[in-house]
Amino acid sequence: MRGGDNRTGELFSYVDLEARVRRNHPLRAIRTIVNEALSALEREFAALYSPIGRPSIPPEKLLRAMLLQAFYSIRSERLLMERLEYDLLFRWFVGIGVDDAAWDYSVFSKNRDRLLEGDIAAKFLAAMLAQPRVKRLLSSDHFSVDGTLIEAWASMKSVKPKDGSGEPPAQGGGCNADADFHGQKRSNDTHASTTDPDARLYRKGKGKETKLCFIGHGLMENRHDLLVDACLTQADGHAERVAALHMIEPRADRPTAITLGAHKAYDVEDFVNELRSMNVTPHVAQNTSGRSSAIDGRTTRHGGYAVSQRIRKRIEEAFGWIKTIAGQEKTRFRGRDRVAWAFSRTASWQTQIAKRPPKTRKVLSHRRPLRRSSVVSIGRCPGIETGTPPDWAETRRSAGSRKGH
Repeated sequence: MRGGDNRTGELFSYVDLEARVRRNHPLRAIRTIVNEALSALEREFAALYSPIGRPSIPPEKLLRAMLLQAFYSIRSERLLMERLEYDLLFRWFVGIGVDDAAWDYSVFSKNRDRLLEGDIAAKFLAAMLAQPRVKRLLSSDHFSVDGTLIEAWASMKSVKPKDGSGEPPAQGGGCNADADFHGQKRSNDTHASTTDPDARLYRKGKGKETKLCFIGHGLMENRHDLLVDACLTQADGHAERVAALHMIEPRADRPTAITLGAHKAYDVEDFVNELRSMNVTPHVAQNTSGRSSAIDGRTTRHGGYAVSQRIRKRIEEAFGWIKTIAGQEKTRFRGRDRVAWAFSRTASWQTQIAKRPPKTRKVLSHRRPLRRSSVVSIGRCPGIETGTPPDWAETRRSAGSRKGH
C-alpha cells in the first residue's frame, strides 16, 4: 500500500533525542569524554561569571557547540546557529531540547570570547588527558615536534610603513583599491599590517610567496599520534626551536631520558645541546646541505632514531586536520592572543581522536595498564619574541630546576 504524502507536521513529539542517535555513533564516545572533562572544570567556569544577573549561555554547551563546529567544518557562528536550529544530532550533543531556541550568533560569539580570559582551552585539554581512558593512549617517553603556518586575517595591501611614509590611497579606488608592490622592499623591521599588527611577513622557503602569518607549534606523542601540547607564536626563524624547548621541558623533568623527533630545520647545535642538557635525546633529522650536522653517530646508530624519523611525519596529519577540517588554515581572528586561543582549542579537539573513529573505538575498548602523563598547558608560548636570535639558556623557566644541571 502506498503511503500518503502528508505535508502537515505533528504538534507533539514523544521520541527522546537520546533514542534518535544510534548507539554506535562516533559522537557518543566523544561526548562521554567531553562531559567528564567539563565536569572537572566546574570551578574554572564559576570564576568567569558573576553570581548575579541574567543567565548567559552555559560554558559547557558553548564548548560542545564549538567542538561540533570544528568536526563538521562549519565556517562561521552564524551557520553554526542555523545548523543547531534544525539538526537533532547537534541538539543532542550540545544538550539543548527539541523545543529550545538556538542562540543568536552575536551572543554566542561574545560568550565565546569570555573563555579566552580564563585560558579554558589549556585547562580543557589538561582535564581531558587526565582521564584514564585517554591517559592510557599516551606515551610519556617518545615525542615529535613540528610547526605550521597559520595565515593571518589580513591582506598584503594592509602592510604599510611603520613611519607613515607610504603613498596615500588612490582616489576612486574604494576600500579595495588596486596596489602595485613591484620594486618595493618590505620587511618586518620597517613595515607592519594595519589590519593585524601582530602578524608578520614570512615565507615557508626559497621561491615561496611571502604571507602575513603566525606559526602554530605542536608536540605529538609517538604511540597513537595525539597532540599533547600546542602553542602559537609570531612568525620568526627561531620560533620553532624556542617553542619546542618550551613544550618539551615539563616532560623532561624525570630520571630517565626521553626522545624528541624533528625535521632538519631543528638541526642547530645550540638547540641540540640544550635538549641534551635537559636529558632529552634529539632524534633530529640531519642537515648536511653544505654544512656539518649537530647529530652524529651517537644518536643515529640506534634503531630508535630511524623509528622516530618515520613516526615524526605523522604530526602533519594532525596539522592537516586542524587546517582543513577545523578551518584554521586561514584564521578568522585578529591579534596573537585570539589566534593562539583558536589554534590551541582546535588542537585539543584533534586530541579527541575525531580523525580516526574506528581506531579510537578499538583502542578505547582495549584495557591496558595506565602510563604516567605530564601536565599539559597549551596556548601562546610565553617569552618568545621576534627580531633577535634567542638566548637558549633564557628559554628555560629555571636553569636550576633540574637535578644535575
